Amino acid sequence: MDSITQAVLGASIQGALLGRWQGRRALLYGAMLGTLPDLDVIIDYGDAVADMTYHRGFSHSLLVLSILAVLFTALARWLRPNPAYSTRRLFLAIWLALITHPLLDAFTSYGTQLFWPLQTPPVAWSSVFIIDPLYTVPLLVAVIVGLVRGLRDKPQWLAITALGLSSVYLASTLAGKWMAEQRVQDVLAERGIQADVLFSTPTPFNSLLWRVTVVDGSDYHEALVSWFDDRPPRLERIPRGAQLAELLENSPQHQRLQWFTHGVLRYDRIGNELIVTDLRLGMTGYHPFRFIFAEHRGGRWRPLPVVDRLPFNRGEPEQLLVLWRRIWDQAEPVELLSWASALQGKP
Repeated sequence: MDSITQAVLGASIQGALLGRWQGRRALLYGAMLGTLPDLDVIIDYGDAVADMTYHRGFSHSLLVLSILAVLFTALARWLRPNPAYSTRRLFLAIWLALITHPLLDAFTSYGTQLFWPLQTPPVAWSSVFIIDPLYTVPLLVAVIVGLVRGLRDKPQWLAITALGLSSVYLASTLAGKWMAEQRVQDVLAERGIQADVLFSTPTPFNSLLWRVTVVDGSDYHEALVSWFDDRPPRLERIPRGAQLAELLENSPQHQRLQWFTHGVLRYDRIGNELIVTDLRLGMTGYHPFRFIFAEHRGGRWRPLPVVDRLPFNRGEPEQLLVLWRRIWDQAEPVELLSWASALQGKP
């Protein structure tokens, strides 16, 4: 999730539990704790694939953050003892501010290694876009009001209410995900398509319109599904270039990317380069994680020892307007095939 959301989530938790005694400082402490796990972005893991797949690793581990909460609690009690509130309450505030960060991240499409050091695949419930105003705004309002009017010696009903509203909204997005996948699965069953992988995620900045990606051998299908649709979704079949993956069978970076993405990948030859795209993130044709894995030189493909990431093309504002209209009107034309063709070139 974006840093502002993580900061106001941590601030709201700390404010709700300790604002009565810590005042406005509780918001500052909570915001710092809420963004702390993302400090792993300063680590250079060696290449673009490693940077992507090791992010949200050890620093997002529920085990590591729980141990860190114990240490921070002991340190806070030693440096600034305060008999007005219990050690249990202090620990709970610190622990919740820390672990809600990776738990919220797990609701996005990226992938979060909640159970590190276990080598289980990253968790990606993918029910919220990485920036979702409906989740963030209640928390942001509670933090701003707390900064303006203060927190000391006051019940923190606003922060508690904001946390409750945001949590209910987050739970509701899981219902949207189930709805979108169920409607697509019904179409797949009618057509006799056996999906290798089915992945769904909300379209940018909302949880009403969903993009469902179905990996089907050498192709993949994409569909848009809205809560307001009254007809079955239309599936667009798009070539995936899966045969090119055989050229990377000895690439450790490719093996790790497959593990991280559950195989929701597309392969394109562009000029003399082999480009691998993570189809889970972004929008059709405009995906932020695209990598140059191999070059064609001297009549053969040569996997690159260091993988670079291509610049990210965010698309046009007009496309966001098309998606907004598609939420309410299933007849709104969205040219997914045309949008996907953007992946056949470099930005």
